[in-house]
Amino acid sequence: MKAPNVQHIALIGNFLPRKCGLATYTTDTYAALKQRYPDLRVDVYAMDDHVGRYDYPAAVTRAIPEQDHAAYLDTAREIEASGAQALWIQHEYGIYGGPAGEYLIALLDRITIPVIATLHTVLENPNADQRRVMEALLRRASRVIVMAEKGREMLKRVHGADDKKIVMIPHGVPDRAFADPEGYKPLFGWQGREVILTFGLLAPSKGIETMIEAMPAIAAERPDALYVILGATHPNLVASEGEAYRERLKALTEKLGVPNNVAFVDGFVEQDELLDYLQAADVYATPYPNPAQITSGTLSYAVAVGKPVVSTPYIHASEILADDHGVLVPFNDSAAFAREISRLLGDKDARTALAERAYARGRTMLWPRLAETAMAALTGIIATKPRRFARPVKELSPLKPDIAAVERMSDATGMLQHSIYSVPDRRHGYCIDDNARALILMSKIEDLDETLRDKWTSVYAAFVQYAWNQDLRRFRNFMNFDRTWCEDVGSEDSNGRALWALGVTARDARALKHRDWASALFDATASIALELGSPRARAFAMLGAAAMLDAHPGHTLSREILTRFGEELIDLLDSNRRPEWSWFEIVLAYDNARLPEALLRAGVALGRSEFTSVGLETLEWIVAQQTSPEGRFRAVGTESFGREYAAPMQFDQQPLEAQATVEACAAAHQATGDERWMEEATRAYRWYLGGNDLELPLASAQDGGCFDGLMPHGLNRNQGAESILALQLANCAISALSKATGNVATPLRAAVA
Repeated sequence: MKAPNVQHIALIGNFLPRKCGLATYTTDTYAALKQRYPDLRVDVYAMDDHVGRYDYPAAVTRAIPEQDHAAYLDTAREIEASGAQALWIQHEYGIYGGPAGEYLIALLDRITIPVIATLHTVLENPNADQRRVMEALLRRASRVIVMAEKGREMLKRVHGADDKKIVMIPHGVPDRAFADPEGYKPLFGWQGREVILTFGLLAPSKGIETMIEAMPAIAAERPDALYVILGATHPNLVASEGEAYRERLKALTEKLGVPNNVAFVDGFVEQDELLDYLQAADVYATPYPNPAQITSGTLSYAVAVGKPVVSTPYIHASEILADDHGVLVPFNDSAAFAREISRLLGDKDARTALAERAYARGRTMLWPRLAETAMAALTGIIATKPRRFARPVKELSPLKPDIAAVERMSDATGMLQHSIYSVPDRRHGYCIDDNARALILMSKIEDLDETLRDKWTSVYAAFVQYAWNQDLRRFRNFMNFDRTWCEDVGSEDSNGRALWALGVTARDARALKHRDWASALFDATASIALELGSPRARAFAMLGAAAMLDAHPGHTLSREILTRFGEELIDLLDSNRRPEWSWFEIVLAYDNARLPEALLRAGVALGRSEFTSVGLETLEWIVAQQTSPEGRFRAVGTESFGREYAAPMQFDQQPLEAQATVEACAAAHQATGDERWMEEATRAYRWYLGGNDLELPLASAQDGGCFDGLMPHGLNRNQGAESILALQLANCAISALSKATGNVATPLRAAVA
């Protein structure tokens, strides 16, 4: 049968031959989908707790190492590239990496397709990490599947979940004919025995002690009774203590005098053999001690083959055995288990009638039913996924620089780093990176009330000045909200940015007092540039030195910084370039366009044509890397960082990259007069206005704010200092470039495909 509108999905969970209930469930889900919908492509991504241990079948597209954060991001890219229409997740807290499995959320943040999640555990009292991860999953998923109605109620009550998102689909079960246990007992040498069975991975959470403690009373009344405990010890337990738990259970049978009435079958059996074991049993017992257990595959299988079940009233058992489809007894009550099991073993008619009722309920849970119900949910979310239609070319006017959002993020100390949405987040304090950028903005922005300019220039300058650690001759970077420093020495990049801000302020500040201050502090600190090793830190220092040389022609130290670092950048390019790779490093990172910009500014300042030539070559190359197939600007995403000689990945795109490209193109235009660089700057600037991969504006025209990034599923809606400043500095740069080319009033054409 063909699934309407659905040809291809991805499936994430544990998978056989990994030995656990979730692996069995995911494998059975895959098999049910393929059997019911033979033409459906299902790519399986198997969670892997021991890399290299499992010989996965061909159905597994990729294994994801549980604790490898980068593998989750790689998998997201692979799913996106595969053309899958939806992702189906099997969710259990213990199988994904990070606190409460948060690495899964990192994967979901990087895909655009609809998500459906089967929740194998819903907690009544989640801890902070579990709550955070579950609520992130609930926000991202278009549908969530629970296996009991109690799960729906808990999701709504504990997490405030939307009832319309929740689908109840019982645990799937295999189809076996109803059978008399006597026909199967010879397979295991159980002739003449009355068999009580529990199966599953052996662990203290299963309550096996309760049943063993019931066996003396059962054996006294039914001497031939045999309690079979089927299943390997849970791998996590084996890793921590070997088989000590199994040995303790065996010792308990000896202590209670029932070793002949209890049998341990140590092994992980395949499904057909498991069903044979089940059908050989007269009674099935689940003595689980946890009332919140929302699903049990072992219970579902027992009901499916028509076993009379005696169980504690955990959530799943209370629902599946309701209406006289099984027997419920109190938690940890060995006497009650003994009484009810002895009653059933002594009354064949009652036992058979209960078995038939259980079997009838099991017919409603067969795997094909699950596949059909899940496919209906998948079809619905795929059909309602918003489609992006081609839009006509439209005009986008550049934004006027506006410091409203900058002021919102600033106080008497300086500019705060981060926000939650648009509200400043004081927990993360301040950094010199942002205050240096804010200081540059105060010099760049036109049409600003001079009282405001003076106020904020002084605030940001004071931050930079206070950050200077005279004893260690380095700028500090991070400051707590209480104005205590987080370190004595900041990163190389932050030191380079501080010098950049000082050079620009020395040249461009409107007030002489600020130009004098910046010139003096630059002279006192700039020699640290000669000790910087990072290419970007050196590039930032070069930008400051070029500005300082404009302000003070003949400035010796600035000439030395520009000459030495310019030559070393060219040497870097020569050592790392390949035919397809015209770049200074073997990887891409942040603020990429600052490297060619630094060479271009140095070339103009020093009259070094080779600097200009290499700056143009490398800018051409990085601009090409930042161009989507549709011709839009595509910022090198953070997930691309550190990948040797690799083309950039699409996400997460951040505002800093667009600003750097705009300003580098402005430098190229200044160096060459070529109008092409005005066009490239405009294309990068349009990224803020919606000329990007998702056709979503990041700029908030009302107050000068800017969202923090472009993710596969949409916007990162926080508005941190870096993003706001990137937009405002880009506004200033595009405005200045427009004036320089005589296109002051010309709107920006957004060629959105």
